[in-house]
Amino acid sequence: MTQIINNQSNYQKLPTIVKTLIDNNPLYQENLDRQAMIENINNTFNPVAVPDVNSISEEELTKRIKRILSLHLVSGMLNDFTPEQMQMFDESVKRGG
Repeated sequence: MTQIINNQSNYQKLPTIVKTLIDNNPLYQENLDRQAMIENINNTFNPVAVPDVNSISEEELTKRIKRILSLHLVSGMLNDFTPEQMQMFDESVKRGG
């Protein structure tokens, strides 16, 4: 029972971390839906899927969430590319820069 309470306490920090990261980054504010990202992060760090979520430091948790938000940001931008831009992007990634 104690483990569930501990997981919930760290689990409850997730929305606050997401809100803080989005509020402090204009790119996130413009391109990400806050509520959708909170739901995504909650699902990603679900205590059933990540039973040791409580053992992750808040600093590390923030880093991981920031990476996930950045991934969503970049993937959303790729959706706006024309086929020609996407081909240029793919070629650039294959070249490594």
